[in-house]
Order: sequence, then C-alpha cells, then structure tokens
Amino acid sequence: MTNLVFDYDGTLNDSIIIYAPAFRKAHEYLMNKRLIPKREYSDDEISGWLGFTAQDMWRNFAPHLDDEEKANCSRIIADEMLRLTLEGKASLYPHTEKALFALKEKGFQLLLLSNCTTSYMEANRKVFALDRFFSAFYSAEAFDYIPKSEIFEHIRKCWNGSFLIVGDRYHDMEIAQRYKLPSIGCLYGYGAREELHCASCKIDSIEEITEAIEKLFPVDK
Repeated sequence: MTNLVFDYDGTLNDSIIIYAPAFRKAHEYLMNKRLIPKREYSDDEISGWLGFTAQDMWRNFAPHLDDEEKANCSRIIADEMLRLTLEGKASLYPHTEKALFALKEKGFQLLLLSNCTTSYMEANRKVFALDRFFSAFYSAEAFDYIPKSEIFEHIRKCWNGSFLIVGDRYHDMEIAQRYKLPSIGCLYGYGAREELHCASCKIDSIEEITEAIEKLFPVDK
C-alpha cells in the first residue's frame, strides 16, 4: 500500500480566504491595545504565516508579546477561522475533490497531517466530508504542536507500506528529507518557491497531482 501524506492549508484548502480576516481581527486587537504599531497587511504578506503552528507564527511575527497575549491572539484567529469554516466561508481549491477521488480509485491511501488545531480539522472534516477520501487525520494540537517531521514518526509506525509527502511549505519537505521520502511541492500554495527546492517534483495546480504521483510512485499491483 502506498500512503499519501497530505498537508491541508495551502495544499487542498485555499485557506487565505478565512485566514486573512482572522489575522486582521487579531492584529486589530493588538493595535487597539497599542502592543504593535498601526499598519495594514496585504493578503500576500499574511499568507506567509499559513502552515505555521500558532506558537511558531507568533514567536516569529511578534516575539515581544508575552505568552498570555500570544495565547489570546492565537485564540482569536482559531475561533474566527472555525466560525467562518462552519458558516460555509472556507473553500477547497477547484478540482480538489475530483483529484482526491481519482487517487482513492487508483488504490492510494490518503492521510492528512496539518499544523492546525483539532477543532479546525474536525470542522473541515465535517464541512467538506473529508472522510470520503482520508483514512486518518493528524492535527499538530493532538501532538502538543511538535514539528510535523516528529509527528510523522508516529504515523509511519501506524501504517504499512511506502509513503509520499504532498505539501506547500518547508515543514512538509522536512518530513521527506528526514525520512528520505519522495515528495510533491505545491507551487500554487503559500510557501516560497525556495522552500520546495528539494521536492521530488513540483506542481502548479491540484489538477496535476494524479499524474505527478503516478510518475513518482506507481500504484502497487
């Protein structure tokens, strides 16, 4: 069995749609408390934080904040993203469901690994009926936000067969490098191109993923 380990935000979910307004809500909270200077952020700037755990995001974005304020801001973003998702405002990339169906039909086993909260993962699982495609779901929160490459150590002990990593950020490529696995870098996502330099191959659209995976890892006979 070949296991495909997918990232979620930026790989399957066009999450800037809900992350940008959630980020701006937390940013406004900080500006109102005069904890950071007043300024505006573009969607492109904001998207650079997608794929990070909340802890890593605030540690890099505003390291001067105390732990309580970082937790407050993380909660604002998480609650807003959850609300927008449950209200139907979130969106998968076009053709994502078609691509996932095709991979399932070809005999691949799909696993989801995301640097997100468990509540966010469960909301998306429900709204997009992700159980149609995925055999298991792994959120960073469930593992106390350890790096994805360390969570994968648990995953590989739970599933037999070979693995292929699919993602748009360096967090995903680190898994492939550490365990010497083939990988697909999603250039349409939120990572910079240099983050994906080590990917076995790169794609510009989710529509290209079936062909790319079959070239790297033919379906087991």
